[in-house]
Amino acid sequence: MHIALFQPDIAQNTGTILRLCACLGLSAHIIEPAGFPFSDRLFRRAGMDYLNHVSVTRHDSWPKFEEWRAAQGCRLLLFTTKGATDYRDFGYQTSDILLFGRESAGVTDMVVEAADARLVIPIAPGLRSLNVAMTAAMAAGEALRQVRNQPV
Repeated sequence: MHIALFQPDIAQNTGTILRLCACLGLSAHIIEPAGFPFSDRLFRRAGMDYLNHVSVTRHDSWPKFEEWRAAQGCRLLLFTTKGATDYRDFGYQTSDILLFGRESAGVTDMVVEAADARLVIPIAPGLRSLNVAMTAAMAAGEALRQVRNQPV
């Protein structure tokens, strides 16, 4: 399973998500451009020494990521506040890519259209959104719970 971040804005969130990937054995993908230098000290601080234990692939652009995804044959699951399906009601597969948009602007229409599913984590009415690192942890937890007994 993979976690992909579309043009992330905040180094600390990205570092936290990379730490999550390391601890859960997930591959991580950064779709450039990011809103910070990849070597930013805050980014390293959030990921701590866990960054040495995660497989991170950086994609120069959305088209390059899509080329990679097509070659792998993975489904793209977009987590968005505008999602159509509750993330708990979706059936995950071990090869899925869990995609999260940039903190400031989400994803582009092209990314929305490319997604195989648009999933939402329901929150209380009147509130805008969860932190992206929290969302990634919740999504990964549910996806891994579902696939834990599936053959690899």
